[in-house]
Amino acid sequence: MAEQDTIWRAVVLTIFPEMFPGPLGVSLAGQGLRDGAWALDTVDIRDFATDKHRSVDDAPFGGGPGMVMRPDVVDAAIQNAKSKAPGLPLVYMSPRGKRLDQNRARELADGLGVCVICGRFEGLDQRVIDANEIEEISIGDFVLSGGEPAAITMLDACVRLLDGVIGKPESLAEESFEGGLLEYPHYTRPQDWQGRGVPEVLTSGHHEKIRAWRVAQAEAITKERRRDLWSAYSGERV
Repeated sequence: MAEQDTIWRAVVLTIFPEMFPGPLGVSLAGQGLRDGAWALDTVDIRDFATDKHRSVDDAPFGGGPGMVMRPDVVDAAIQNAKSKAPGLPLVYMSPRGKRLDQNRARELADGLGVCVICGRFEGLDQRVIDANEIEEISIGDFVLSGGEPAAITMLDACVRLLDGVIGKPESLAEESFEGGLLEYPHYTRPQDWQGRGVPEVLTSGHHEKIRAWRVAQAEAITKERRRDLWSAYSGERV
C-alpha cells in the first residue's frame, strides 16, 4: 500500500478477498485501475484470527440466531490497514447506515480514498464500530448476504468520479442527482424505431430549445418519481 498521498486508494477488509476487484476490474473502473488512476488493496480479516480454524465470529451475547464478527479480530485487521494506508475514512457497509448518495460519493472521491469493512453473518460487534468511530453506509433498504456487493457498488460510484476514469468528464455534469434532479430521457439512431419517433425538438438543431426541453423533462420525471428530491429542489412540500 504505497504512494498513499499520490493516488486514490480503496482498502477493503473482507473474509472473501477473491470477490475483488470483481466488476471493478472491468470497463472504465478496471481501465482506471490498470492505468493507475486509483488503487485497490484487500485485507483478509481471517488472517487476524488467533485460532487454527481462523474463526472470525462467535455467538451473540443475549442469545438469538446467527453469529457476530468478533471485535478483537476485526480491530486487528483495521489497525493493520490503518498502519499501511493512514488517513483513510473508515466505512462499514450496513443496512442501518445512512443512505449513500451522490454527494457522499463525491466527498469520498475528493479525498485520499476509503477503507471499507465488509460485514458478514449478523454484522460487527458494536464495540469495534464505536472504538474506531466507523461511519455506517447503506446502499438501500434491503439486506444482502454480505457487505462485499455493497462495497463494490459504493466504490464504483466513487471511482467513476476520479480524474482519468471517465473519458469525457463533462458528461458527469448532466447525470441524475447533479443539480438535484433525475436525468432527462435520451434518444439515438434510428430516428424511427418500431413506429416510435424521437421528440422533434431534439432534431431541431436549436440548442436553447433542446436545453429547455431537457430541463423540463428532468423536472417532470423527478417530480413524478422522487418526491423527496423534488421537494428539496423546488422547495415544495411533499
